[in-house]
Amino acid sequence: MTPAQRIRRAAALATGAAGLLVLTACGSGPGSGSEADASPPKLTVRDAYVPEPVTADMAGGFLTVRNSGGTADRLTSIESTDFGDVQLHKTVGQQMQRVKSLRVPANGELRLSRGGKHIMFLEPERKPVKGEKVPVTLHFAKSDPVKVSMPVEATNHVPEK
Repeated sequence: MTPAQRIRRAAALATGAAGLLVLTACGSGPGSGSEADASPPKLTVRDAYVPEPVTADMAGGFLTVRNSGGTADRLTSIESTDFGDVQLHKTVGQQMQRVKSLRVPANGELRLSRGGKHIMFLEPERKPVKGEKVPVTLHFAKSDPVKVSMPVEATNHVPEK
């Protein structure tokens, strides 16, 4: 092979390799980062609690939903046999606003905490007291429901970080 032929062959191989890299980077195959190929949501719940309510007509609830999967999900509703109505809320300024769902990011978490996003328990069967547990079922857009037993803590309870 002449030196000129070697140069042309090397250039052709380099061009082909560069084209292959571009196709791989732009593709939607495994590892490309597209949600269609990402792992499904994998949800766990921790730090759940209900502060003992001051009044008998409503209570708040707080927890963290961890998603170790590669696809985001949404918390769409919550049920409890102890309450006639359970709503998802967020706090904007000093105002609570009801929301239809809350995002649980891929490889991230949704934190429901005082002064922010939270659960609003309304129409209780009876006022929950410290030491009891409130059964809830969390419903998601993509994942199966998750059952959680939320302990009732002191009214001024602040979880350790």
